[in-house]
Amino acid sequence: MADINQGSVLPSETSPPALDGLNATDSNGTDAVNATVAKFVATPEGTALAYGSLVFMALLPIFFGALRSVSCGKSKVAGENGCDYEYRNSSDMPETITGRDAARFPIIASCTLFGLYLFFKIFSQEYINLLLSMYFFVLGILALAHTMSPFMNRIFPANIPIKQYQLLFTQGSGETKEEMVNYEFDTKDMICLVISTVVGVWYILKKHWIANNLFGLAFALNGVELLHLNNISTGCILLGGLFVYDVFWVFGTNVMVTVAKSFEAPIKLVFPQDLLEKGLGASQFAMLGLGDIVIPGNLKKNTRTYFHTSFLAYIFGLGLTIWVMHTFKHAQPALLYLVPACIGFPLVVALLKGELTEMFSPAHVSASSPEVVNI
Repeated sequence: MADINQGSVLPSETSPPALDGLNATDSNGTDAVNATVAKFVATPEGTALAYGSLVFMALLPIFFGALRSVSCGKSKVAGENGCDYEYRNSSDMPETITGRDAARFPIIASCTLFGLYLFFKIFSQEYINLLLSMYFFVLGILALAHTMSPFMNRIFPANIPIKQYQLLFTQGSGETKEEMVNYEFDTKDMICLVISTVVGVWYILKKHWIANNLFGLAFALNGVELLHLNNISTGCILLGGLFVYDVFWVFGTNVMVTVAKSFEAPIKLVFPQDLLEKGLGASQFAMLGLGDIVIPGNLKKNTRTYFHTSFLAYIFGLGLTIWVMHTFKHAQPALLYLVPACIGFPLVVALLKGELTEMFSPAHVSASSPEVVNI
């Protein structure tokens, strides 16, 4: 959701996979004003910098996640079509979302959201957030290490020997022995894990917005890269369901806002509106939930035309969210505008090209197709 009331805003709504919405808040996720404290009013330059930076950061995981997704499919091996890494572990293999999964997702998300709401109402917020922080600490390290892996392959010095490692856990013995964990990694992966761990410790200790964004970008990029829709119809079902979910929990109840005000995790991108005044110590943030990046970012057809169309549609939808926010000075669910744009733009293009039927057919990705590899 988006909010233009600088300083007195509510944190944006949250969904189980990510925090949805565009918003402004203070460094602790709490209301920035009360009866005795004056409202923070961002300068036009600070506001433009903050929201422009959020839009730019949102586009990075969509573009690079899609690029890695189509050029480094799970059947690829290192070195093919410019792909410098391979999916060596089952946890890295892309997940395919079916129509049934898409239909159930908003229901599961709603149950999880309401469960979190009850938890925060019954139990201490401090202990719940401590548990969540440790959970996202581990996930963030793994996500950031996976994100860095292709870049490390390119910059790693050739004269340094690369050693292979394997982490193997088995259950039973003899013929009944069964693999529980089989993770293979090398020296480059170890370096990525060390760097990611440093960022994780920085986030846990300081909750700094830069550390938050590094984890957030890693989560978003991995979400776009590793989640696949079996066809466009599935994407429409998913976005349609989340459209209703977003609007209902934001406008129909206070559940979304309550959870968001209590939830502390790197599941959003933030950028300070007072950066020009306070530098890296800024504390008044505009923020964008990862759900508003990952979910629309997965609605892509594996051709250049439809990818570019969806990409422009996302920019339009996010820009429209910001415009409505500033015009009406009221919180807005970003998916309210992103869903019609990300579905409508490609539909219009397909209709004009006479490819409407083909667009909704199951996607068959060919490694030799230049339109697939060269986004």
